[in-house]
Amino acid sequence: MDASTLTSSSDKPPHSLDKPQQADLDRCVHCGLCLNSCPTYRELGLEMDSPRGRIYQMAGVAAGAPITDRYREHIDLCLACRGCESACPSGVQYGRLVEAARAEIEDNTKRGWVSRTVRNFVFRRLLPSPTLLTAAGASLYLYQASGLQKTLRFLGFNRAGTLGLRESLTPEAQIPFFFSEYGKTFPAAAEGRYRVAFLAGCMANVAFARLNEATVRVLQQNGCEVVVPAAQTCCGALHVHAGRRDDARNLARQNIDAILRDGKFDAVISNAAGCGSTLKEYHELLEHDPGYASKARDFSRLTKDVTEFLAGIPMNGKLGAINATVTYQDSCHLAHGQKIRKAPRQLLSMVPGLKFVEMPLSDVCCGSAGIYNILQTTLSMDILRSKMENVNRTKATIVATANPGCMLQLAAGVRRWGNGQARVVHVIELLDEAYSAAI
Repeated sequence: MDASTLTSSSDKPPHSLDKPQQADLDRCVHCGLCLNSCPTYRELGLEMDSPRGRIYQMAGVAAGAPITDRYREHIDLCLACRGCESACPSGVQYGRLVEAARAEIEDNTKRGWVSRTVRNFVFRRLLPSPTLLTAAGASLYLYQASGLQKTLRFLGFNRAGTLGLRESLTPEAQIPFFFSEYGKTFPAAAEGRYRVAFLAGCMANVAFARLNEATVRVLQQNGCEVVVPAAQTCCGALHVHAGRRDDARNLARQNIDAILRDGKFDAVISNAAGCGSTLKEYHELLEHDPGYASKARDFSRLTKDVTEFLAGIPMNGKLGAINATVTYQDSCHLAHGQKIRKAPRQLLSMVPGLKFVEMPLSDVCCGSAGIYNILQTTLSMDILRSKMENVNRTKATIVATANPGCMLQLAAGVRRWGNGQARVVHVIELLDEAYSAAI
């Protein structure tokens, strides 16, 4: 699908999740048990920047109150980490509410020409385009390979001001990019038991190409034939979080078609918790699309986080030792969105030599939240500083997580506030190292 075919929300009829629904709002009984699970409330201590406070404001807008700049600000400050969902005794689906509120805000906001142009380029052209992402990745690679990044960081540029803080979050451009693997099929390393499709994301193909390769290898080691669909595209998670639900719907249709085109699969695999959470909710995005509603339900049922999939099958236990102390940071959209906590820890426990130390408040957000750390950098770093205090208490030499965005954020935290030389890795990267050590 060419990015130019993406249509605006004004061209389509309204959907039930494009603004908060009264039935979802009414589930909140305002008990306040969500407050301590909310990173922004923990940092700011403001009721309007808590889940309860934001729901109160959403209910006001649903009753006819205007969408004001203050309302936009309070909704924008939400990380959409969904920690409140895990704490809520009433089953409030806060993720649905905040995403719907952002969609409603987007539909009722008139942006300036510059803002509108930039957002349309990023969401409609850059993220869905392997060509443009490759060009952006090549530019980033030149910036890093030339030594300019090292020079600026040596001079302390990455430690001063908002722009410097954002630079500290810059990922490594990993040549060759994973786009080169699109359209390929990787055979199982042992007896083939499963056929899976791997959706590699968008920016991850540039900044986490080695993680994507490790994911394929670990799946191969565990009896999987791995297909990397050629026609796949961005999952749409960033679009949903930004209120651009119709753009996300178009991307969802393309991914569904890409999977159907390549035959029958036992699972659709994602190694990014944020992406996986959105992929599992395609049935909600497309619930009113007569051509895709049924296919979206089937797609969502097939989708598995890679840790979830591996923990649910008989695994290859031929793992070499990694002698280190490891702690685990729960990725928000894995723990709170997908309700997966045990699987990553189960996989870590399989690696000989690893000493696991549980992190205090491991399921409180690190402050990454998609592009939140770029848009709300100062608050994001305040949240990260609090997270690093808990990371440091474990004295771990390895910090494992299950989401690329969390990896970037935690790596910045280790450089700025960490003890010693702890490295940040994906759980799958540790498994890949262990399999390699056993050879």
